Amino acid sequence: MQQGEGAEAQVTWEDQQNINKFGRLNNRFHELEDEIKVAKEANESLEDASNELILSDEDVVRFQIGEVFAHMPREEVESRLEKMKEDASKELERLEEEKESVLAQMAELKKILYGKFKDSINLEED
Repeated sequence: MQQGEGAEAQVTWEDQQNINKFGRLNNRFHELEDEIKVAKEANESLEDASNELILSDEDVVRFQIGEVFAHMPREEVESRLEKMKEDASKELERLEEEKESVLAQMAELKKILYGKFKDSINLEED
């Protein structure tokens, strides 16, 4: 700051901890966004596979397990797909909840840090 604008706020140990926590939360937020994108794509793929299975008229279908395809009865594949879709939906829901929690914590830290440092700190992404 230049002279005449007032004194800069001192950064205490607690302030530094809050700034560091905000940075970690921001990193986790971006990781979660990427994980959510992957989870949504997985959900869509499972839904597509389920729809293709409905259209299929074969009693035995190929099902990928790891890197191999196995011939399995249609009913077993349907039940596995339903379980996989259920698990993927739960995982997506868990990720969305964690994202909301991270955003809430970040908002609280923004209030604290902007309250003390005003325009001296920038916590927004450009």
